[in-house]
Amino acid sequence: MSKLSRRKFLLTAGVTAAGTIFVHGCTSGTNSSTTASNSSPATTVVPAANINPADAPETPTATLGFIALTDSSPLIIALEKGFFAKYGMTDVKVVKQASWPVTRDNLELGSGGGGIDGAHILSPMPHLMTLGTITKQPVPMYILARLNTNGQAISLGKDYLDAKLTINDSAKFRDIVLAAKNSGKEVKGAMTFPGGTHDLWIRYWLASGGTVPDTDISIIPVPPAQMVANMKVGNMEGFCVGEPWNAQLVNQKAGYTALITGELWKDHPEKAFSMRADWVDKNPKAAKALTMAVLEAQQWCDQPENVEEMCQIVSQDKWFKVPFKDIIERSKGNIDFGDGRVIQASPVAMKFWRDNASYPYKSHDMWFLTEDIRWGYLPPDVDIKATVDKVNREDLWREAAKSLSVPADQIPATTSRGVETFFDGVQFNPDDPQAYLNSLAIKKI
Repeated sequence: MSKLSRRKFLLTAGVTAAGTIFVHGCTSGTNSSTTASNSSPATTVVPAANINPADAPETPTATLGFIALTDSSPLIIALEKGFFAKYGMTDVKVVKQASWPVTRDNLELGSGGGGIDGAHILSPMPHLMTLGTITKQPVPMYILARLNTNGQAISLGKDYLDAKLTINDSAKFRDIVLAAKNSGKEVKGAMTFPGGTHDLWIRYWLASGGTVPDTDISIIPVPPAQMVANMKVGNMEGFCVGEPWNAQLVNQKAGYTALITGELWKDHPEKAFSMRADWVDKNPKAAKALTMAVLEAQQWCDQPENVEEMCQIVSQDKWFKVPFKDIIERSKGNIDFGDGRVIQASPVAMKFWRDNASYPYKSHDMWFLTEDIRWGYLPPDVDIKATVDKVNREDLWREAAKSLSVPADQIPATTSRGVETFFDGVQFNPDDPQAYLNSLAIKKI
């Protein structure tokens, strides 16, 4: 399929860039990326020299990308705490990307072409790149780990504060949208990349209440770090993005959070640690070493006693350049929705390791592809299972986990988490994706 779909992606991005401020400077070219310096590790680690020569990485060098989102923390912590070096990857660069299109373009280039070898990435993107629907040609990718579950939100502008919309009020929002539309106003909801996780969360919530995305409301892409600024000048009514940008919107009194996405789907998969397949195939020991470092960083990030330090590190200018106060509370699970609701220690806040957050379930990737079919980003005849089997390398995750001596009860027995149930009662059975699609009233197929 492909080239038509790519045109649709590019057209959507192009229209948005013309209609929003700031965006145009952050989605073109690879020189928008900046490299964060490697600070001295803050913990004692096993020196690379202690690695068994038989397990030594083929190369100590890798370049990884990240977006300024809290769920990129494991990559940053793996560098800052010396976990990459601990496993022989002594020359890892973690490079800031301006947007998901920039991440995609730099992965397509690869480090040999001035780009990157792997990245913190929206979980559907490695599949779309492998299929060639969002790249100039297919770029085979592997998913080596899931980086987190939960931790995103759908937020609305302050003009909608009196409506006090929550997870259960999508039908009420539909009435607001249609009233605005009937008055001649174009209503916009922003996400970060067409076909990516944030796009799918906002579409799911809107459709659950009867709003037809792209018909009743325009869905536009905006880079994460530019969400709050665009909301302030009225470029959209709401957005779906990861933290810390929802918390920043609330802290700046520019809007409020209607729902956190863990309410929409408990412990849903979110970002992935993904690398170019050719890099992994050429450097399997190095790929395992990187994965081990990321898994250890995820364990570290999920320890309550480490949360404040993690937030202090990632808030620095060289990483997020975001105030500590905008990151810390939601990282602790304390959600101030900005409308009077406050939840302490939410059970569906961001998780890096707990409850199998790191393991890349194939069943979750099957849902992502099924949803991308639902919204027209993939053709109905795409072989979902074959694509997931090609991209999802949970076998490499298991190898890394076993080498880290992860307890057996923290390693899932199967590649499926089973039937998933959403907030509206809809269920997804990974053994029958078509039944799920057939059950949905609003879709593009």
